[in-house]
Amino acid sequence: MASIDLKKVYRDQYTARAGKPARVDVPERPFLVIDGKGTPGVAPEYLAAVESLYPLAYGMRAEIKKLTGDGYTVLPLEGLWWADDMTAYRGNRKDEWKWRLMIGLPDVATAEMAAQVLPAVTRKKDLAVGERVRFELFAEGRCAQVMHIGPYSAEEPTIDLLHQFIVDQGLQRRGLHHEIYLGDPRKADPAKLKTIIRQPVT
Repeated sequence: MASIDLKKVYRDQYTARAGKPARVDVPERPFLVIDGKGTPGVAPEYLAAVESLYPLAYGMRAEIKKLTGDGYTVLPLEGLWWADDMTAYRGNRKDEWKWRLMIGLPDVATAEMAAQVLPAVTRKKDLAVGERVRFELFAEGRCAQVMHIGPYSAEEPTIDLLHQFIVDQGLQRRGLHHEIYLGDPRKADPAKLKTIIRQPVT
């Protein structure tokens, strides 16, 4: 029996340097995902999504450990962000933000496994929006990413740095703004929070 650190298995996807954007290729992997709209960390829909997503991720881990004998560290929360009117996104009108929250799974996870585990855990834990969480294969391909250290509200200079790097590399942005939350905002000093900012490119 082994305990596997998935952040090391997928090291290049969960490591980045502050102030030093870099390119990375992100292959197709399985995730648990849920979509919604509203202010992150505040909107009831957002809070319910997070409170449902984690127990389901732990449920998948328990099932995989039962089948394979190997445990693993549950991966961090990730978010894709956009708005129908992107001036709302850069204008900080957070109630208009749309999001897709995600937690990565090991490659051994399958849709068939999720079809059994997700409803069972949703019923057992009485998860408010557990029925909206789904299993999905997700790939981003070629991306650029950088580490942001500090509060989420201070991300804009880091995002601008990443976007300038993309221009300097002769690339163009595509797809959705992606954030990977390596710190726990409930416990960490906001000044020390670590967030990987990722942008797919072409």
